[in-house]
Amino acid sequence: MQRITVSWLVYRLTNSMLLLGVVSFMGQLPVFLMTPFSGVLVDRYNNRHKVIIVMQCLAMTQAFIFAALVLTGTIRTYHIVMLSFILGVINSIEMPARQSFIVELIDDRKTLSSAIALNSSMVNVARLVGPSLAGAIIAIWGEGLCFVFNGLSYLAVLISLLQMKFKPKTHVKKHAHVLQDLKEGVAYVYGNKPILFIISMLAFTSLVSTSYQTLLPVFARDIFHGGSHTAGFMSGALGCGALIGAGYLGHRKKSISGLGNVIASASLLMSLSLIAYSISHIFLFSIGLLILIGLSSLLQMASSNTLIQTLADDSKRGRVMSIFIMAWMGMTPFGALLAGVLARHVGAPHTLLISGSLCLIVSIIFLKEMPNINKAMS
Repeated sequence: MQRITVSWLVYRLTNSMLLLGVVSFMGQLPVFLMTPFSGVLVDRYNNRHKVIIVMQCLAMTQAFIFAALVLTGTIRTYHIVMLSFILGVINSIEMPARQSFIVELIDDRKTLSSAIALNSSMVNVARLVGPSLAGAIIAIWGEGLCFVFNGLSYLAVLISLLQMKFKPKTHVKKHAHVLQDLKEGVAYVYGNKPILFIISMLAFTSLVSTSYQTLLPVFARDIFHGGSHTAGFMSGALGCGALIGAGYLGHRKKSISGLGNVIASASLLMSLSLIAYSISHIFLFSIGLLILIGLSSLLQMASSNTLIQTLADDSKRGRVMSIFIMAWMGMTPFGALLAGVLARHVGAPHTLLISGSLCLIVSIIFLKEMPNINKAMS
């Protein structure tokens, strides 16, 4: 709800596609800058559960500050930028802990793919319902109430976390310098060719495909002549596609075999869907394309996540996942800023056309490299 509300609020206040990119850039920049160091700390200490609880409390506070500013009519663009940056800092610490925490909750590594798919399903149920609900609430009561509901939703998360019963896995505390640990993690990723290639592919895709999310309010209002409910419905279509993808991954064979082909096929599908979406002026056809984009995006991300978590050494998982997150979400601020700047000069549709074409080129390269990647994983 907050993601779509922030985008709509920025565009309503400023009518600027560039500022849409700036706000998204500032919200994701900390993920790029801080996540590698967060991964080092996650590997050093057995505190993942506590870290997640503290970060969720801080995120809840951020949501309520947003709500207070909007409801009192004192919200300004710089408030949105600052609060988005603060949430980015919180996420940069919480995400490596949460991603590596999943492994601590399961006993059989063979079920990791299903566990990640289940996690993705929950995320995308929210992604399906939240934006549509946000669009309706904005249209009736305004943006403030969306931030209130977002803040209250963290209570359910905190209650769930506090009720978890599990046996923490022991981690050997290291006394090496943080930069030395970080260097060790980077060297490990660089030396593991399948992990390196998958992360590189994800990083480039995240960089060039971010435009469809950043520019969604522009398409909703200027291309399809709708309002906040239109933006919510379009974002809901992305969530619907992602949910279908998560369901597919949850029901496939409990093996990493074939996941490389899933990544390659998903990237190709996303590229073609982005190109078609950029030239479409038919709303229902575009909704169908957004479903395909959401489906392919989830398949690529979750399959990459599963492969990397399976291949990574336990002692380095936090650092490896921090690099994965930096590639996946850390590149999106640069992509969002690039999309905003490009859209200002050539328009939103042409920006997406360029993004889709670049994704297509990388997808073809990845497909050609698949035999070598499969050989390295065997």
